[in-house]
Amino acid sequence: MLTLTENARMIVRNIAEQPGHPPTAGLRITTEPTTEPTFAVTAADNAEPGDQVIEAGGAHVYLDQPAADLLDDKVLDATVDPDGRVEFALALQA
Repeated sequence: MLTLTENARMIVRNIAEQPGHPPTAGLRITTEPTTEPTFAVTAADNAEPGDQVIEAGGAHVYLDQPAADLLDDKVLDATVDPDGRVEFALALQA
């Protein structure tokens, strides 16, 4: 199952806690199963039917089934660059 670093948990919580979002808000990661998968990361108020739900330290991440399969052995990290843009990175779980 995908795990999150402390930085990723904090950033996901900060995104989800923006005004107007419910307590279930988080990030949703989707992908199309292709030779070179591309992930789309969007803010989401809730999980979609069939999503795998990751809850870690108050952060919610929702994965569609193809993304859940591809990210099963990964760690999600996140940073904020000097311009305030969030950058996500994946690594293999130790």
